[in-house]
Amino acid sequence: MAKVQLNQKEQHYADTREQAEEIVSAAKENDNLQMHKITEKYNKYGQYFLIDLTYAYQTPKEVMESQPDKDNTPEGQMSTEDFEDPHEGVEYTIDKDGSASINPDQMKMDEELTN
Repeated sequence: MAKVQLNQKEQHYADTREQAEEIVSAAKENDNLQMHKITEKYNKYGQYFLIDLTYAYQTPKEVMESQPDKDNTPEGQMSTEDFEDPHEGVEYTIDKDGSASINPDQMKMDEELTN
């Protein structure tokens, strides 16, 4: 199973609002940009800006509905291609008392196939 990246979040630092806006402007060139936010912050050294960017590449729904790999069967599990001639089942009847009975001819056919 391949890993599929759905989204990515980035946080950048800028000393000035102009630098922060340049970062956002560059990010807008990417069609996958979903959200951007510039937050003005202060600490003992002065003012700075945090830029939050969120990119969304695919939704989980798109990934689930996309064409699966040729053989997407979990390891150790048989795929439908492993069954060459599936058994069609056995004909049976339900009696009035609720018990089930199998046609005796059906039993003979199964025994002939396994021998």
